[in-house]
Amino acid sequence: MRLVLADDLISVVTSANSESDLSAALHTATSRLGFDHFALSYDCRPGSRDGTSLLVHDYPDAWAKLYVGFDLGGNDPVRRACGKSMSGFEWRHIENLIPLTRGDRRMLKVGRESGIGDGYTVPRHLPGEANGSCSFVVRPDATLPRSMLHIAEIVGAIALASARKIVGAVAPKSRPVLSERQRECVLWSARGKTAAEIAVILAISEETVIQHLKLARERYDVHSRQSLVLCAMFDGLISFADVFHWWAGT
Repeated sequence: MRLVLADDLISVVTSANSESDLSAALHTATSRLGFDHFALSYDCRPGSRDGTSLLVHDYPDAWAKLYVGFDLGGNDPVRRACGKSMSGFEWRHIENLIPLTRGDRRMLKVGRESGIGDGYTVPRHLPGEANGSCSFVVRPDATLPRSMLHIAEIVGAIALASARKIVGAVAPKSRPVLSERQRECVLWSARGKTAAEIAVILAISEETVIQHLKLARERYDVHSRQSLVLCAMFDGLISFADVFHWWAGT
């Protein structure tokens, strides 16, 4: 039965070709999955054909007006938690992902008072292109339909793919290409090693390391090690895990 439901909802969401189509599809999915409200946001980099963002939701007017009127997006703990999870998460587990401030707790409390109870959010990240999330929410007096969360995860991911299609997101322009040696030098630089130390690690001369890092900076048109590391992380040439796990193990 759940497989049939999943197939039906995927078909409905996939066929959405406009913002209104997507909103209607998510409204149908929300109801059939046992939730009360939904919200999908998709923010892509500048350069898309039809725009840079898309937002569809059916949240209560009271909460929507507060959220937009006071520009709460930048302080939203749910949005911040999206950056710390690779899969869908229940809002009651947000504190396991990020520290909640007094302001965060106040925002969640006001949300409940405005008709927003617990929720389940599906995050998606495309480095260099977009960030998005799709949330399914219940009323404050209701409980999450946990038996449907796996389907909600799939439907949310498909809905974000449809949003990407609707806003006309295009592939990023070609990125600078680093050689394998240049990438290795950038990685060890991100780990805090000097050119001399990197030379010993890679068994090459210090001058060669300096040249590799210089060429890498030129290809990214940046002038500092910090900027080079950030660019390489942003493009996926090195990852935060590459750096963090090394530091954690030292």
